[in-house]
Amino acid sequence: MNYKPNRRDFIRQSAMAGAGIAMINSPFKLFAAEQKKVVRVGMIAVGLRGQLHLEEMLKRNDVEVVAMADPDKRMMGMAQELVKKYGKKAPVEYGNGDYDYKNLLKREDIDAVFIASPWEWHAPQGIDAMNAGKIAGMEVCGAIKLQDCWDFVNTYEKTKVPIMPLENVCYRRDIMAVHHMVQQGLFGELLHLQGGYQHDLRGVLFNDGVTPYNSGIEFGQKGFSEAKWRTQHYINRNGENYPTHSLGPVANMIDINRGNRLTKLSSVATKSRGLNRYIKNHPKGGANHPNANIKFKQGDIVTTQIQTINGETIVLTLDTSSPRPYNLGFRVQGTNGIWQEHHEGEFNKGMIHFENKSEHHAWENPESYMQQYDHPLWKRYEKDAANSGHGGMDFFVDNAFIECIKRKIDFPLDVYDLATWYAITPLSEKSIKEGGQLQTIPDFTRGKWKTRKQVFGLNNEF
Repeated sequence: MNYKPNRRDFIRQSAMAGAGIAMINSPFKLFAAEQKKVVRVGMIAVGLRGQLHLEEMLKRNDVEVVAMADPDKRMMGMAQELVKKYGKKAPVEYGNGDYDYKNLLKREDIDAVFIASPWEWHAPQGIDAMNAGKIAGMEVCGAIKLQDCWDFVNTYEKTKVPIMPLENVCYRRDIMAVHHMVQQGLFGELLHLQGGYQHDLRGVLFNDGVTPYNSGIEFGQKGFSEAKWRTQHYINRNGENYPTHSLGPVANMIDINRGNRLTKLSSVATKSRGLNRYIKNHPKGGANHPNANIKFKQGDIVTTQIQTINGETIVLTLDTSSPRPYNLGFRVQGTNGIWQEHHEGEFNKGMIHFENKSEHHAWENPESYMQQYDHPLWKRYEKDAANSGHGGMDFFVDNAFIECIKRKIDFPLDVYDLATWYAITPLSEKSIKEGGQLQTIPDFTRGKWKTRKQVFGLNNEF
């Protein structure tokens, strides 16, 4: 399907932006009569992450998975078993090397593709998809080089084929409730936000596939799943290598690319110690193992400070090489209050404080606020999301992707968000290399941020 909006689509979308977008009830109802009944999907890369997206599609009656591309025979076999489990027709396989996905993109019976490949493939595959007229849902990472971000934008502006970053943390239940509070003005004017990717990935980066995690100290050709490719980035690069989980949710709260924009960043990194220590202490490793003395460029902890044109500040923390519990470290602070997430991101836990409501200098449990401001999307789809990946977040991000395609409406997260968030990685690498020097964050909207309207969080029901 070559996605090129006609004049009628343009007029209706303009009307939505000018009037309906401010409605608490969904403006997307305007498009119900034009709904596409079935979205025909291709999967590019069906590794462990791709299989979660695949399963979300297999659950649906309005999606047909037509074809899958992946050179890894083991992963392709696992994906086909998943299809069989749901009693669906086996998708056509494209597994003849790294570039067979291009043949999948030539099919005329595919409307959209999910791309869940290793990071270095995101730009070429996403751009190839848009050029082939296939709407793209892109798994998240950071750009390999800054030009990749411009290539995404330039390709979209040339082809008008949409691409959506599949940032599931934007849909985490507590994040959406806090977003709802922000929209209702509870925090006052926002001042400072924090987020992170603070997740012990050592068992992912070194893994021989005997068990899903912590099963070895191998990577590359001897590794399993992400250890085949992700570890090499830690050897070659030093920067904020996974920024979208931390930046995406808070960027939505301060209307980045829609009335606000990121302007500058500065990043610093600690020394690298955690991965070498992990190998030396692992039962299959030791001081004499060949991998024990690899020189990793990636600092164990990377801190990135970001400025916005409207005067807010953001701090991102990457911490994936140390022994620690999972925690993304979100904080939302305004002139009238502050929220900090629970250490496991649980919906009804964490800390919150509002002036003239909370006891002076005391934190409240946010449970009552979370219940009161639970986002309408979660209220509506809680049961549908119950058995979906990442605590239900995968349902919401994939549902948004499919429903927007069916209605031919703008994605809540779009190419400008993708480019802006992905740019943090190469800019942070440059800043660290230059001793923390400030880097200018490009305006990928080319000035359109001044008039673009916020969509995320307003699509209360589809």
